[in-house]
Amino acid sequence: APLPHQEPEKPLAMANGELRVNGKGKKLRKPRTIYSSLQLQALNQRFQQTQYLALPERAELAAQLGLTQTQVKIWFQNKRSKYKKIMKQG
Repeated sequence: APLPHQEPEKPLAMANGELRVNGKGKKLRKPRTIYSSLQLQALNQRFQQTQYLALPERAELAAQLGLTQTQVKIWFQNKRSKYKKIMKQG
């Protein structure tokens, strides 16, 4: 059974990255996640410490922030690619 975790009042976060299909077989994407400033602050802080999260770290961070692990994973992926792009420009 999943452990109940105390959440800082649930921010606007929807499970993200899943594709749903409507009746006509057209793919609908879930709207993009809007991260609260608190969530972004925590994610950015964590990224400064390490660019890669181990699975337990990701699970813990997601639980702390009231996000799904997928959202945390994708945020880190996007952040890494953005970071690399900026580094390339110098």
